[in-house]
Amino acid sequence: MKLKQITFIKVSLLSLGIGTAFAQQPELSQLDQLKINQIQVLGTHNSYARPVDPRLAAYADPIFSKMSEKMATLFPPDKLSSFKEFHPNPMTMSEGLKYDHPAFDVQLDSGIRSLEMDVYYDPTGHRFDRPAGYEVLNKMGVSDLAPYQKEELEKPGFKMLHIADFDFRSHYASFRSGLIALRAWSEKNPGHLPVFIMVEAKDKGIPLFPNSADILPFDEKAFDELDAEVVEVLGKEKLITPDNIRGDYSTLREAVRAGHWPSVKASRGKFIFLLLPTTAGMNLESAYTKNRPNLEKRMMFVQSNPNDSFASFVLLDNALVRQQEIQDLVRAGYIVRSRSDIETYEAKINDYSRADAAFNSGAQIVSTDFFRPGNGYHTSYYVKLPNSKVARPNPINSMMKKSKHMGSVK
Repeated sequence: MKLKQITFIKVSLLSLGIGTAFAQQPELSQLDQLKINQIQVLGTHNSYARPVDPRLAAYADPIFSKMSEKMATLFPPDKLSSFKEFHPNPMTMSEGLKYDHPAFDVQLDSGIRSLEMDVYYDPTGHRFDRPAGYEVLNKMGVSDLAPYQKEELEKPGFKMLHIADFDFRSHYASFRSGLIALRAWSEKNPGHLPVFIMVEAKDKGIPLFPNSADILPFDEKAFDELDAEVVEVLGKEKLITPDNIRGDYSTLREAVRAGHWPSVKASRGKFIFLLLPTTAGMNLESAYTKNRPNLEKRMMFVQSNPNDSFASFVLLDNALVRQQEIQDLVRAGYIVRSRSDIETYEAKINDYSRADAAFNSGAQIVSTDFFRPGNGYHTSYYVKLPNSKVARPNPINSMMKKSKHMGSVK
């Protein structure tokens, strides 16, 4: 191959956000003897999302602001405190959405090993195919709005979007199409490190506009269908499930605290699903755990309190506030997700303090909206693992004594 051709290929990879370090790098075989809770990976937030049409964002900003002011007066003190922890900085809605993710394969090829998929229950179809925000602007004479996948939204099935009627543009309008993309990438990269998939079950809407979509709750039947779709598309052989981890322990929590996670080597080529059972993870009571105190026969681990019988996955996004708590949970065996930036604030002011706190906390998954150079604020902010690789040994628990149970996922 001529030098000019090599240079062209290298430039093309970089322009796609695929650094040659990740395009050519073997996936860290030195991690194979660690367990999957003893590594740290970088993930993305709202990984499927495409940008909101700027005219819709500008129209909705003042509506969101007024609604947020009213909501703050309605929250009970404990819920308000929790909300402020997860949303610590005053940002307009359009600022909070000032990111632009590529398709799943580009993210995964760039070294991302955790993706987030938000799902809405739509068993009949047509629930989201006529977004109310676009209807409002159409009546105002605005017709050249950013395109979206209307035909796929018309069909029955779980839909993948952020906020109905407003932030609905997605690389994958259905959950199924997102799963198919994961399967295709995995088949092309059979030795990949395990990929953590966070699923948020969206059970509430934000009625910004007239005729907003009626959002269905996730009942037991809906969750059964969600699990079934994961198995149907990916295959159970590609999943690490709660039953795999519990083994002979009486509770999932006991297994987790005993370190009964599989090794990285045994988990290559697999996915581990982590469920936020309600919108924004604000309520942990869910039909997903009904009559399943240890997530028996479920396909996903679920956001939990550390003392729940099914405790395995904890969401603590604000590492600036919760760093010590995260470290304690990681040492105890739990998997934790935290964020390096929240609602784009850190990119706006070019501040790495939250990212540093998240990495130092030992949270196994650190999620960002900016995994490569270039952002809407034109700052130099972007996030990579401290070792600049696909994964690294967890700074908190990777040196802990390995359990005799470490082995394959059955």
